[in-house]
Amino acid sequence: MTFDQRDPAFIADPYPAFAALREAGEVHHHEQMGVAVAVSHAACSAVLRHRSLGRIWSDVKPVEQFMSFNLLHRNSLLENEPPTHTRLRRLVAAAFGRGHVERLRPWVADLADRLVDELVAKIHDQGQADLLAHVAAPLPVEVIAELLGVPGQDRYLLQPWSNAIVKMYEYGLPADQQALAERAATEFVAYLRELVALRRKSPGNDLVSDLVAVTDTDGARLTEDELVATAVLLLMAGHEATVNVIGNGVFALMRHRSQWERLSPELMPTAVEELIRYDSPLQLFERTATERVEIAGHVVEPGEKIAALLGAAARDPLVFENPDELNIGREKNQHLGFGMGIHYCLGAPLARIEVEAALSSLHRKLPGAVLAAEPNRRAEFVIRGLHSLQLSGE
Repeated sequence: MTFDQRDPAFIADPYPAFAALREAGEVHHHEQMGVAVAVSHAACSAVLRHRSLGRIWSDVKPVEQFMSFNLLHRNSLLENEPPTHTRLRRLVAAAFGRGHVERLRPWVADLADRLVDELVAKIHDQGQADLLAHVAAPLPVEVIAELLGVPGQDRYLLQPWSNAIVKMYEYGLPADQQALAERAATEFVAYLRELVALRRKSPGNDLVSDLVAVTDTDGARLTEDELVATAVLLLMAGHEATVNVIGNGVFALMRHRSQWERLSPELMPTAVEELIRYDSPLQLFERTATERVEIAGHVVEPGEKIAALLGAAARDPLVFENPDELNIGREKNQHLGFGMGIHYCLGAPLARIEVEAALSSLHRKLPGAVLAAEPNRRAEFVIRGLHSLQLSGE
């Protein structure tokens, strides 16, 4: 007993299937995906923290058809284990630690206000408007572009590249979409090599300049491939997660009206965490065993994979009181939305700022927001989100 990740009914609401799996056991083998899946909070936590379960990158084949996609992942912080991961994370964290997140906080709030103003104006003119098109999608792209120092005239390129590349994380992706992902990766790599070269000659107050300049205690620096891979990871992780937390979250709030009306500046921090928990933008995260590992009685042999179903962990009644209930004041919220262990998301503080800014602005400027139509949901399972969310109201 597992689930069909391509079934539209499952995509619409996977949580009853997850609950049934948890009742039957903590880990199950998913024949269709060819991977074991952990469904309890305890088992998912163990998968994410176990030092013998790592992100072991294996090039997508045929290698000659996926040169750029493989380059990005082979050199990624997310796809490496110690000692490479330790060196990469230390260097990237050092660059991040130069005040970039706090520098961006007021800028993000102003940007959210401008985007929500455009959304409200569109609603006044046309009766309804798409939250994703006007706020949720452009906000994180602009923020990551500002963080990286991407010139304003080039920022329109980033979202299509990210959207195409992340589809490779789904199971059973058609060949034509795989080709589009590789083309996007190739174009993105070429663009970033030019940006890195520019920042070497003319540094600015941005993360790419700091990544170029940062040096480890032993004199090590990021290679150009590592620098490019880091920038792409920041965009893809930062964009995809944030757009879907905002989209999924506002949809949930529209469906739970009392929680929308309860929103306040004081509750905003716990509201952000609850929206990440309630409908996770990343449903599944894989690990590969480097030696024999046992998770909740399930043995994972070396080279075999096991996945943490983050959406299932987020509804575990052993950890969350009334887990199927949306509660923006939830105090005990040990969700796994940003991961755990050595791969815990470096961009989590920035993501929280973005989601809070968008929610605050929307609630302040459009308190009477209501759904204007049923949302158009994306067909993918791993990256959970909406294509559009039409709102109306005063």
